[in-house]
Amino acid sequence: MGGRAQRISILLWICAAGVFSRGWSPLRHSERCEGGVPASGELALTTKIPRVRVAAYVYSGWHPIPERDESFHPGFTEWELLHACQPRFAGHAQPRVPALGEYDDRDPEAVGRRVRLALSHGIDALIYGVFWCRGKRVFEAGLDEGFLGSPEGETTPFACMWANRMPRRVLPVRRADVPVLDSSRRVSSDVDDFVRFVAMLAENYFSRPNYLTVEGRSYLSIYDSTFFLEELGLDAATRAIGRAREWLGDHGYPDLHLAAVEPNARSLPVVGEVGFDSVTHYVLLPDWKGPLLQDYKEYAERRAGEWVEFARASGLPYMPAVAPGWDASPRAAEFGDARPDKYPWSPVITGEHPDLFRDALVRALEFESPTSVEDPLVFVASLNEWTEGHYIEPDSRFGNGWLEAVAAARGR
Repeated sequence: MGGRAQRISILLWICAAGVFSRGWSPLRHSERCEGGVPASGELALTTKIPRVRVAAYVYSGWHPIPERDESFHPGFTEWELLHACQPRFAGHAQPRVPALGEYDDRDPEAVGRRVRLALSHGIDALIYGVFWCRGKRVFEAGLDEGFLGSPEGETTPFACMWANRMPRRVLPVRRADVPVLDSSRRVSSDVDDFVRFVAMLAENYFSRPNYLTVEGRSYLSIYDSTFFLEELGLDAATRAIGRAREWLGDHGYPDLHLAAVEPNARSLPVVGEVGFDSVTHYVLLPDWKGPLLQDYKEYAERRAGEWVEFARASGLPYMPAVAPGWDASPRAAEFGDARPDKYPWSPVITGEHPDLFRDALVRALEFESPTSVEDPLVFVASLNEWTEGHYIEPDSRFGNGWLEAVAAARGR
């Protein structure tokens, strides 16, 4: 009894000190403090529980670029796709309407307003997709001008994800007889190119005091980690990652925490050997080979059941990603009843709701990877990928509901 009383005393001190508000809770989500004492459950103090941070992916493609001006028309953005999309089956929640209006993500004021909202509702950091193909970049202005040009960009933690494929030049997609990922969009690389890419990131972003770190190392993820490994081969990929780390050390930068996004079954067992430090996903929600319509609750629960296997198969920490929905219909031409069973026509997640998204995020926050890090991340896909139907910015259906779901999951 003496040991149990001592644990109770320690817990009461932690509650009184307000440590829970900082995320260092020795209790699970269902055992929150009420009036300074645990609400329910056995009072057991375990080893220090790491503070889980929530990071939202950001799509920086909400402004015109010359490549799309040439492919479509001057000034084209995907906002045109969004407001043109109409319901394609009974109950189809289209079009999606931003409650704060459409915006140019090069505008620091517009971006800052949305970042403030996200921060105030429990988002801790932002992960910007960075498009790079052998020195060529597109959509960088959303990060460099919109976010980093805003007051919020001076202090808000952020990191980069290498979007190692180029944006589509045909939208909406009109042909179902072509591959989902056209070969022209794949981003080739090699050892020297990868080192140059990491050096560019270090000079422009890692050097900033608000760049996101994991265990003191600059966080970087590779979106199509499988293609990266298959194109370079395991030996060259290992050399590329190793030489990038050497370059960082030689130039006085912190080491990398390199995350493999969406490795397939072949690459999952080898990502650790090659030099990755963790595994995660971008959107892990639909079954890409499943039926057209998929229920949010069912598939969110199903995907959460797979998280532990990603950690076990890779031998690395798994940091889960959750999404509020999925519907890429705005990027797909209308085919009527002949709707193709492939991206971007299918699948479509139905039945999504902020309450269910809150539950999904709670599961992610409570997930304990068999192998972990001191300061893990949970990812939300995404802040603003409107034309794929996963966003937490306010909309006309639920107002601030998606953001309020984040706040509720965080216990705010």
